[in-house]
Amino acid sequence: WDDADFSQGVGTTWYQEYSTLSSTQDPFVHDVEGQIEKYLKTPYEAKWTLKVTWEKAPAYPSRWDDTQTNTYQAILTTDGSHSFAMLLYQDGGMQWNYTKLAAGNVLIGFS
Repeated sequence: WDDADFSQGVGTTWYQEYSTLSSTQDPFVHDVEGQIEKYLKTPYEAKWTLKVTWEKAPAYPSRWDDTQTNTYQAILTTDGSHSFAMLLYQDGGMQWNYTKLAAGNVLIGFS
C-alpha cells in the first residue's frame, strides 16, 4: 500500500504474472531466483512470480501539474513453500516530499 493518487490521469500501474510450473522460464524469473539465492544463501526455484510496477506515480493528493512522482516495483514470488516480496525503488527516483503527504507519515510493507 502507499499514498499514490492516479485520479488525475498521471502515472501508470503495470503488472505481469510469471507462472513457472513448466521447465521454460523467463530471464526475469531467473534474476529473481538469483537475488534470493544470493542474499539468503539457499537454493530457490520459483513456481509463481508477480511483478507490479508503479510508474511516475504522484503522491496523494494529486494535482494535475504534479511533478514529484515515484517509480517503484513490488515483486512477489513463491516456490509453494516459501514466499518472498522484493520492494524496489528507482535509483534517485523517490520524489515525494513525505512532510506534505496527507497522512503525515510514510508506511511501506506487505501483508
